[in-house]
This record gives sequence, C-alpha cells and structure tokens, in this order.
Amino acid sequence: MVGKTKKEVKVKKTKKEDKVSTGVENLDNISEGGFEKNSVNLLVGGSGSGKSIFAAQFLVEGIKRGENVLYVTFEEKKEEFFENMAEIGWDFEKSEREGKLVFLEYSPEKVRTMLEEGGGTIESTILSKKITRVVIDSITSFELLFNEDVEKRSVVLELFNMLRKWNCTSLLTYEQDLSRDKKISSKILEFESDSIIMLYFIREEDERERYIEVYKMRGTKHSTKLYPFEITDKGIVISSISAKGKLKI
Repeated sequence: MVGKTKKEVKVKKTKKEDKVSTGVENLDNISEGGFEKNSVNLLVGGSGSGKSIFAAQFLVEGIKRGENVLYVTFEEKKEEFFENMAEIGWDFEKSEREGKLVFLEYSPEKVRTMLEEGGGTIESTILSKKITRVVIDSITSFELLFNEDVEKRSVVLELFNMLRKWNCTSLLTYEQDLSRDKKISSKILEFESDSIIMLYFIREEDERERYIEVYKMRGTKHSTKLYPFEITDKGIVISSISAKGKLKI
C-alpha cells in the first residue's frame, strides 16, 4: 500500500459548502463563510449589545435562502418581538403565516421536560417543518435551573447532542456583560460550543460603542480582531476595519 503524502494527511478544513451564512456580511468574511453547517454556536453579550437582533438576522438570512427556521424564546412575547423586528424591516409575522418561521414561547422548565422526553414538541416541529436554523434566546435562563455543576454539565451536553442530532445550525444567546467580565462564566458552554461570538457594548467617554469578536470557531481560520458595528435599518452592519489600537478589552 502506497503511503499518503503530507498533503493528504493534513487535517481537513471546513469547506465553503459546509458553511452557513450568518446574514451579517463582514462577519462571514472574517470567519471564512459563517457558521459550520449543523453546528451549535454561542452568542454572548450584555443587555443592549444586539443579541436578539443578531439572532433575528441569522433567521432572516435563512428565510431569504428558502429555509424554514425556528425561534425559541424563554423571555420575550411573540407580539413584542414581531413589533421590534418590524421596525428594522423584517416581517416575521408574514414569515410565520407562510410557514417559514415557527415561534415558540417556552419556559426553561419546558426545555428540561423536552430533554426528558427525548425531543418533545421541538423535535416534532423541527422534523415536520424541515427546520434548518434554530435560535434559543436565551440559554442563560435554562442554565440557571441547575445548581450543581455535574447536573448542569449533563443537561447542556444532552441539549447540544440533541441539537446536533436534528441536523440544524443552532444559535444560542447567553446574557453576560463583557465589559465587566471578559471570560465566559459558563465553562461547559464555552467548551461545548462550536463557535463563540462576543458582543461588547462599551462606554467610551460620553457614549457607548458596540464591538464584535469571533472568540472561537472550530475548523476555521477566523480573524482574532475586534470590529466596531452598528445597528441600522438593515440590521447589524460590521465595519471592515478592525478596532486595533482604539480599544482595550
């Protein structure tokens, strides 16, 4: 048997066709095309940092591409969410009517029940509607149900395994003020997530500015720089110029 060349035995890189666009143009540019297909991704930021808009933009991109998407929320009412997103120009009410969006208002306890049942309503929805993108907003509330680290690790692993089994690309939001604490407080979420996107909302002199960082992305040669971004009538728009030399985090 002929031995493999050095080129053949190199670790396989994620190909472009294995990527899922985030819907945020420059983020795709600095992450070699976006999220890995069927991955579980963590979006971390404090209040007002833009997590919900980022998550919605991720779903909007899927709808534009003809995909069916699922939004699971523990904290926000559907009417309020639809109204807020309509101000940006995203008609989620229409997408729901057309069967492209499924919106589920869940309690963290119901997610725990879902895990105990092996999938429950969420699994049947994903399979019947052929959902390809899932947002859970926010995983923080669910994690707070468990006090013991061993139990917390077990349920997070179970949730992540279930999400991967469904062949969806998932985005989980996590509430943490990164201007106060630079490290993710949940080590199990940090370790198990395929990628971590950090959103900073920092006071600079007399106003606050927003920045984004690809903290981690498996199988991807991503940028390690911080980039300023704005929330506009097109959603999140990231600058192509990094914040190097302008910000210390």
